[in-house]
Amino acid sequence: MRPAASSRDRRRRESAADLAFALVLLPLVLLATRLAGQVRPDATRVDGTALALVTVAVLALAARRLLPRVTLAVVTAAVSAYLVLGYPYGPVLLAVLVAVGTVAVRLPPRPAVVAAAAALVVLLAHLLWSRGERPGWFGVLPGSAWVVVPFALGVTVRANRESVERVRAEQARRQADEERLRIAQEVHDVVGHGLAAISMQADIALHLMPRQPEQAVTALAAISRTSREALDELRVTLGAVRRGAGREPVPGLARLDALVGRLAGAGLRVELRVTGEPGDLPPPVDLAAYRVAQEALTNVLRHAGVDRAAVTVRHAPGEVSVEVTDAGSGGDGGAGHGLAGMRGRVAALGGELAAGPLPGGGFRVYARLPVEPTR
Repeated sequence: MRPAASSRDRRRRESAADLAFALVLLPLVLLATRLAGQVRPDATRVDGTALALVTVAVLALAARRLLPRVTLAVVTAAVSAYLVLGYPYGPVLLAVLVAVGTVAVRLPPRPAVVAAAAALVVLLAHLLWSRGERPGWFGVLPGSAWVVVPFALGVTVRANRESVERVRAEQARRQADEERLRIAQEVHDVVGHGLAAISMQADIALHLMPRQPEQAVTALAAISRTSREALDELRVTLGAVRRGAGREPVPGLARLDALVGRLAGAGLRVELRVTGEPGDLPPPVDLAAYRVAQEALTNVLRHAGVDRAAVTVRHAPGEVSVEVTDAGSGGDGGAGHGLAGMRGRVAALGGELAAGPLPGGGFRVYARLPVEPTR
């Protein structure tokens, strides 16, 4: 649903609720006003004019959220006239409470203060001029309470709502940032691996072209195949991002054989070992394990300067681990966004990742991911 349509629907629901509230409140206030007239025989007798003013004040609440200032003005005028004419204090003041509270909640602070102050001045006019008994200045404090108290409550409600909205906005911003980082990591893993393999195969083709053109053709075919596979995987990844997780197949450990085959075409022979009993891994764990192996092997292809690597996948109760080793020059294993991304991906799932040079030369990446038992 579009935001404009949603806003219109919300306003219609609010207007319907306010109308229902006013219609339910009206007979109760009219009845209570008649009873107040019997309790206060010294006040002006409740007649048709009094009931008409009560009706106007209460029915005005039907527009309280749609037109809060207009509602407060109508309620203030009707209630002030009711009090000036000397009719007894009664439930008609409930309309003032609701109207003032609505203004405090719906309007910004400065306009709300101005509207409430103006209403207070008008409502206190009966203290100095009234057909019935005039309480005088002694009535200022209790009379002011009918405006000050609901206004303070309304301001508190507004502050709480704004605080909740700020928290929600911050959560939404944080979730959007996390989603952008996740997308960037996925694209980095897919594109980085594909480009590394293509670059290696292109170097092989350029090297073989003058002397062994037929093998260069094989390398070019591998480039074509690798680029097509990388584009397909990128398309699947972006499709999963657009439509939500779980609606598109995502890579997992079952695709390690295909990954090893692509790397073999790029000149990196990978020995793949799987131990333990493979089970159904949760999709996030399966994807993370595959990405760790993919990124580690991509780093071997880019930085290790060797043509061999080993990948060991171990399935154990409650966990799965991936280990990638090579016998290259060691160093930092291409530390940077790739290694940081691996570490963040594994940590997000409650796992651990260790990466560093081996004592006898080479580099090792080891990731352990917890697996919740299936029920």
